[in-house]
Amino acid sequence: MTYQTVNPYTNELIKTYPDATDEDLEDALATGHALYKRWRKEDGASERAGQLRRVADIFRQEKDALAANLTKDMGKLITEARAEVELCANIAQYFADKAEDLLKPTPLDNPAGKAYYVKQATGVLVMVEPWNFPYYQIMRVFAPNFILGNPMILKHASNVPASAIAFEDAVLRAGAPEGSLTNLFINYDQVDKAIADKRVAGVALTGSERGGASVAKSAGMHLKKSSMELGGNDAFIILDDADWNLLRKVAPGARLMNAGQVCCASKRFIVMADKYDDFVSMMVESFSKLVMGDPSNPETTMAPMCTTHARDGLQKQLNQAVAAGAKVAYGNKPVDSPGAFLMPTILTDITKDNPAYDQEMFGPVATIYKVNSEDEAIELANDSSYGLGGTVFSQDIEHADELARRIETGMTFINGGWVTMPELPFGGIKNSGYGRELYSLGFDTFANEHLIFDHDH
Repeated sequence: MTYQTVNPYTNELIKTYPDATDEDLEDALATGHALYKRWRKEDGASERAGQLRRVADIFRQEKDALAANLTKDMGKLITEARAEVELCANIAQYFADKAEDLLKPTPLDNPAGKAYYVKQATGVLVMVEPWNFPYYQIMRVFAPNFILGNPMILKHASNVPASAIAFEDAVLRAGAPEGSLTNLFINYDQVDKAIADKRVAGVALTGSERGGASVAKSAGMHLKKSSMELGGNDAFIILDDADWNLLRKVAPGARLMNAGQVCCASKRFIVMADKYDDFVSMMVESFSKLVMGDPSNPETTMAPMCTTHARDGLQKQLNQAVAAGAKVAYGNKPVDSPGAFLMPTILTDITKDNPAYDQEMFGPVATIYKVNSEDEAIELANDSSYGLGGTVFSQDIEHADELARRIETGMTFINGGWVTMPELPFGGIKNSGYGRELYSLGFDTFANEHLIFDHDH
């Protein structure tokens, strides 16, 4: 496959990178496995914690340069790019600081003897990561597994090669040994080859359902552990007692952050009938004020999508939705630009037989639904193949909490859109995947929870 940076704002090719060979893959597997064996013999977690702190320092000290890679690779607004770099530094710092606690043996009360379990590395991991958060997606897997002692091979998205190289470079400059994280420009056949290799212990993927199903099938065939984050169609439920001043500040951004290219962005807005027209008007007003332009300009508020191919795919989904009866409340007009811009769009009147009803629209498209009761809102929210995240807006926090628990999803947020930090686990259910990243749950995903039992005590 072709790894290249094409500036989404101008659609100009910046650089093409050579594909990795099978020999490159074998070298990475051999180096990673040798490092795993070395780490298993050493108590080197404190040393790795120091190296991970230096990774955090590099991300903070070189924030502007690292952020510029994101803007050139996939068109992220420069303000959002800087925030992603800072988030990565925070994740690295968190797992470095928590290393001792996360690796501490856990005693097990039982009537037969002394018992405890210890968390240990399992081997080389393969990471298959997407383009929408080029650093953050890597850091979610890298930071905990580096502390644990699992070396990693990275297969990043083909349109963000400069970001992949920059991340690997930061890890090496922080003093981590060769093999800790090896970026390879490999294809999916080579991913399958790596998963089949006995030196590989597992695979972590964030991406599409189709890609996840393929990689999970390969992992299952070879009895390798896997974690999958496969997108979402998150519901944003607005109850009658919602704070509209807060809603105006939160709802548009909950959909449009990163040009709408967020798996856990709010995509389906579910509103009570008596407030429906007001909400549609509010969203139309907000969308109409967006400024499309150069994502490196801080005055721009709507970036291009990651590629013209992605834009054209989303436009096809929009056309199918409208042909099936959806109404366009705003947008869905051509943008006069060579870049990968899609006009922010709002759809209403989507019926259950419309293909858009159960599709993820990965870009700046919001869908709005009208319901007559809270039970109907919950039923609609749960009537989805996905289950990644969601939001409930209400001034009655206790009631909002009760409703949140009824939503079939991995994460629900009250009176705000999606938020991520190292202290919070990330992941979903249904076709949104399985497994968790971040927090201690993410640390445990590829750990061997090794029971030690002493019959003499």
